[in-house]
Amino acid sequence: MRMTLTEADDIGGTGTTDSAASPPDLRARVAELSEFADAARQGPGLRATEAQWAKGKLTVRERIDLLFDEGTFREIERFRRHRASGFGLEARRPYTDGVVTGWGLVHGRKVFVYAHDFRIFGGSLGEAHAEKIHKLMDLAESAGAPLVALSDGAGARIQEGVTALAGYGGIFRRNVQASGVIPQISVMLGPCAGGATYSPSLTDFVFMVEGTAQMYITGPDVVQSVTGEEISHEDLGGARVHASVSGASGFIYDDEKECIEEVRYLLSLLPQNNRELPPAVHCDDPADRRNDTLLDLVPADPNRSYDMRAVIEEIVDDGDLFEVHASWATNIICGFARMDGHVVGIVANQPASLAGVLDIHSSEKGARFVQVCDAFNIPLLTLVDVPGFMPGKDQEHGGIIRHGAKLLHAYCAATVPRIQLIVRKAYGGAYIVMDSRSIGSDLSFAWPTNEIAVMGADGAANVVFRREIAAAPDPETAREQRIKEYREELMHPYYAAERGLVDDVIDPALTRATLIDALEMLRTKHAPLPARKHGNPPV
Repeated sequence: MRMTLTEADDIGGTGTTDSAASPPDLRARVAELSEFADAARQGPGLRATEAQWAKGKLTVRERIDLLFDEGTFREIERFRRHRASGFGLEARRPYTDGVVTGWGLVHGRKVFVYAHDFRIFGGSLGEAHAEKIHKLMDLAESAGAPLVALSDGAGARIQEGVTALAGYGGIFRRNVQASGVIPQISVMLGPCAGGATYSPSLTDFVFMVEGTAQMYITGPDVVQSVTGEEISHEDLGGARVHASVSGASGFIYDDEKECIEEVRYLLSLLPQNNRELPPAVHCDDPADRRNDTLLDLVPADPNRSYDMRAVIEEIVDDGDLFEVHASWATNIICGFARMDGHVVGIVANQPASLAGVLDIHSSEKGARFVQVCDAFNIPLLTLVDVPGFMPGKDQEHGGIIRHGAKLLHAYCAATVPRIQLIVRKAYGGAYIVMDSRSIGSDLSFAWPTNEIAVMGADGAANVVFRREIAAAPDPETAREQRIKEYREELMHPYYAAERGLVDDVIDPALTRATLIDALEMLRTKHAPLPARKHGNPPV
């Protein structure tokens, strides 16, 4: 007869024997092991499982099955139970203690996971629960393999007091210790409140499922009691809020199956650790494929808008761009793609949003992405069409100087291959920050439509020739003449190339072939760093 989890709890997971009977043989012990293993895998029972499904959420085992290649998951500490007492805890000691830990294969490569089981104590973290996660995180770092957290927990287990808080501290410390060493991915599939939210914020990528995942430091009830503001869980910390407003989530999906499939795809683009290169794949898209479409896609007029995403999709393998933070700071595009089968990180101004200007949020978004690429040996391709930094009191008072310096610092510190492509305009400090040759880009290419200058010709003429224009009999004619002169003398397509700040002015139709050749040449780049503990980037 199969034993249920409740029955296993009643006997403490050790079985019972008659003291007068002979000790059970090994076959009996194996049968007993099988019963306990089944009990641990089944969880707390059908009613709890149905409650999970009723919320539109999968169970922890269903999620793990979606993440890993079939039959490859290996669980550890499945029989772990808490040892706390008081508040009725001593009567409830289920196996796993609400978190499943282990490793398996994703596209044939090793990946570690810890996954909260909301059916057990609401997935809350106690001492035993935390120790399981600590063990798993240590193993992932030692083995040099990515770590995925499938998060669906109610935060610290209140009944266990300070030991639960200390458990979170151990997770945060390990998040930081593994930062830039192994890829860390947080997948938010349920509630995450209070201090627990700091673990996903310390990881490299955060995925969220709309309608079921929320993150916030203080919940709606606390917000209302302190500020008087009434707000729902979704409006306070739902997936769409963090994907488009706060920037705390890089990806948002409608259901768990799609979300976890995309996690698998991201893992296929990342190396196992910081000592390896990203995996390359065979590519049927010709490396020398012409890009004649670009000749009509990008307007020569610097004031006309277009979608930079279309430019990227034209030059990368099979038009496939895996964009990060697609709904946040949309005036800059950050994402992964392949070129001739090799992974590249792409940062690009987006003229279709705020004219592609750099502001506080886009600077932060770009800086974070550049740091991730540099940490995991992913070459950087920067596509430039930027009119400058966003002007205004709100930006200045909000710290555009400090935040813009984050992007500058990230590029200057990056040692991976770096290639800049100036598509159209590149004005002022924003040109410098967008990985110009002067801050260490290995190669800089430009289209014949490039305009590199301190500012646009209109603004420059108004500053340089202000008095002359004002004194002219026909100020407007004088102004147009001076704009033309400035553009012809200082903003023509070959001005920067003549001074060695652009390596070549290229035919847009040859963009893909040119970039792939350059990336191939730089693949063996080695850039030793100065001896220091770490840099001190602006925060």
